[in-house]
Amino acid sequence: MREPRWLPWARWVGLGLLTLFTVTPLYVMATTAIKPLQDVQGDFNWIPTRISLAPFADMWSTVPLAKYFGNSLVVSSVAALISVTVAVFAAYAISRFRFPGRRVFSITVLSTQMFPGILFLLPLFMIYVNLGTAIGVELYASRLGLIITYLTFSLPFSIWMLVGYFDSIPTALDEAAQVDGSGPIGALLRVVIPAAIPGIVAVAIYAFMTAWGEVLFASVMTDENSRTLAVGLQGYATENDVYWNQIMAASLVVSVPVVAGFLLLQRYLVQGLTAGAVK
Repeated sequence: MREPRWLPWARWVGLGLLTLFTVTPLYVMATTAIKPLQDVQGDFNWIPTRISLAPFADMWSTVPLAKYFGNSLVVSSVAALISVTVAVFAAYAISRFRFPGRRVFSITVLSTQMFPGILFLLPLFMIYVNLGTAIGVELYASRLGLIITYLTFSLPFSIWMLVGYFDSIPTALDEAAQVDGSGPIGALLRVVIPAAIPGIVAVAIYAFMTAWGEVLFASVMTDENSRTLAVGLQGYATENDVYWNQIMAASLVVSVPVVAGFLLLQRYLVQGLTAGAVK
């Protein structure tokens, strides 16, 4: 069936509006980052009348941005690594083996995604504080406690997503590996994981990005030493002033590694999400 003549034009208009909607905030962010603070606080101009790179230098001293960046990098990377590692073994067991409680476990894992995160905030806070008082394990206001917190909502989704991906891999590969003398773990490590790289990368990106941009738990579970970027950027708003140009400059700088990594792994992400959705 031949498509109407107006359809290509409508498609281009829709893509143009979507591009404009996406690019405009990025343009405002970039231009604000290179303006002096006086120009930012004055009347808004689409084209900067004065250009200054001072915000990119001052942003490191106004708040301890390097410390916040390091905290976010450590917490997000470790949470993603643990989430992927545990999810691979759990998803492989659910996908390949039949055991009592398998269905109940799968439903329980998926059902945890139905509850808003704020429901877990107070219980986790009380658990961390009581553990610190009872046995001296300081999880509150620590990077370890924040990592465990992020695992509570990234790990269930990672397991569910990898189950769908492992189900799409033929079991004949496992059987062939076991014929060659490999056990279930050997088949997983030598055959299944190499075939599931796109899905594993997609899960790793999801876990990392979830921890990187999380604000609710980080605003309650951290202090000055363990604070992450998502919360630390609020430090540019003081009682006397709001350093909008430094906020925009810091946002651009801390976004570069994440965006670069996302673009480099985009091919795996698309493959992983496509295979995970086909179950």
